[in-house]
Amino acid sequence: MRFLVDAQLPPALARLLREHGHEADHVIDIGPGDASDRELWRFALDHQAVIVAKDQDFSNMIAHGGEAPSVVWVRIGNTRRTVLLAWFEPLIDEIVRLIEDGQRLIELR
Repeated sequence: MRFLVDAQLPPALARLLREHGHEADHVIDIGPGDASDRELWRFALDHQAVIVAKDQDFSNMIAHGGEAPSVVWVRIGNTRRTVLLAWFEPLIDEIVRLIEDGQRLIELR
């Protein structure tokens, strides 16, 4: 599965996903770190990538209907990178399963 990690999350999250056998890019890997949400949305659609983001913008975009990539909405508060990665890692297999089952929005709390 391919993932695109948004700018509010660390590049280490993309590395973690790669360690679990997935293709994963952080936004800084694909272009300017200040790419708009619409540009990231289009990239995800064009590359069949799942967006992993911390802000609500992408979930709002899904609610508008139309063609949409899957989005993993990370709703953990501000935390250290190591804590975030330790929290996220055991969820990876379940995230993949939900996406394969057709879920378009996966909200993680």
